[in-house]
Amino acid sequence: MRFGGGAAATDVNLLLVLALFGIVALIIFLPRRVAIAPVLWAMIMVPLDQVIVLGGVHFTIMRIAIVVALARWFRPSGGGPGNPPLKFNSIDALFAAFALTHMFAFSLQYMTGGAVVEAVGTMLDQLGGYLVFRALVRTREDILQLVRVFGVITIALAAFMLNEQITHVNLFMLSAADHGRVAVREGKFRSQGPFEVYLTAGNFGATLLPLFAWWWTKARSRVLVGASIAAGIIVLVTSNSSTPDLSGLAAIGALCLWPLREKMYMFRRGIVAGLVGLQLVMKAPVWAIIGRVDLTGSSSSYHRYMLVDNFIRHFSDWWLIGYKSYNTWGWDMWDLSNQYVAFGLTGGLLTLILFIVILTRCFSRVGIERKKAERTRGDAWFYWCLGATLFSHVVAFFGMSYFDQVQCEFYALVAVIAASAYSRNRPVTGKPVSRLKKEWQAAPAAAPEPLPVSRSLFN
Repeated sequence: MRFGGGAAATDVNLLLVLALFGIVALIIFLPRRVAIAPVLWAMIMVPLDQVIVLGGVHFTIMRIAIVVALARWFRPSGGGPGNPPLKFNSIDALFAAFALTHMFAFSLQYMTGGAVVEAVGTMLDQLGGYLVFRALVRTREDILQLVRVFGVITIALAAFMLNEQITHVNLFMLSAADHGRVAVREGKFRSQGPFEVYLTAGNFGATLLPLFAWWWTKARSRVLVGASIAAGIIVLVTSNSSTPDLSGLAAIGALCLWPLREKMYMFRRGIVAGLVGLQLVMKAPVWAIIGRVDLTGSSSSYHRYMLVDNFIRHFSDWWLIGYKSYNTWGWDMWDLSNQYVAFGLTGGLLTLILFIVILTRCFSRVGIERKKAERTRGDAWFYWCLGATLFSHVVAFFGMSYFDQVQCEFYALVAVIAASAYSRNRPVTGKPVSRLKKEWQAAPAAAPEPLPVSRSLFN
């Protein structure tokens, strides 16, 4: 049995094994842009309980896809029309530092071989998953292809989650102990598809809505885009969870602020001033507001408030390398349903700071590129949609931790933002390759920039 529990032997469906050979072959032999599809399907649509155990090491289908894709496509050199060289920047350095710091801190907490294996596996999911998307997504055409594949996956996911609402059976979990029975709370069925829990499933659809909004302005035919948007909403609604509802509202609200994009500094200052004012007048700390959020009538908001409250009050326990006995802080404190708390407790203060710096650096990059692109409304809208997507994730982090396939969507977003400055000079176009080659050769190089760096069962 692996560190922390899990399968002691290989547990994978025979049909999935056959499909795995096909996925590996597609990743190896397909062109880079087309290979995005099998990579995403393997990383998202296969449950994590389908695992191959070799020498006590667990290889999920997601990890196998990451290793194969890295071996095939991770090339720092190269270049050409439609295939620019892979160049690294400050976001890449920050993400690498974050993943490695998290790995070392977690290993030092437990000081056992099993913990080291677990930490290395988590690092492979984090840094490996991120580097796969950095290697595959280099131009604006690549980004559009990535969003298209996300759209098709969302449509398929919506169909399965709708089926769960009708039949009350999850076809992805038939081999589980409960034979695929759909979770129910307060009489509402909570669909989850191939994801580990309904929270992450709903959040997957909710946080993709801004990217689909950008795709709508670029698609030649809007049938697939419209179906993807409808599917994202279906995935959000059928999960019947407050956190995906909040992240979806945050995504839509951010898109609606587009006309006020030049006045966002007032919005940010207003939020800070409001929080300071609430702290002064409230009897409880300002983070107690988390306990008042309930959009479904069956939320565990108070648990989230207590988790954050204990996290702050026990700062001395976890700041150095994290803390492994947080379950002793109170009832159900084992459930790290907050991404910021999860990284602090499993990786210490430095890991948490690096994670927050990644978020702020991404927002900064999106803002800078959006201002540069104001002369062409299409490009400016693209960066605004990236910022709206990132904002929806930031909101979701207050109500869940990304421990399953949904983390791949977030890594893809950060990779797109990291590559966005380079892709800015190469917009989506239908021009012939010969003309593209001339434009690519004549395009100015991007300006250099300074280099700086668990689980939840509640909604």
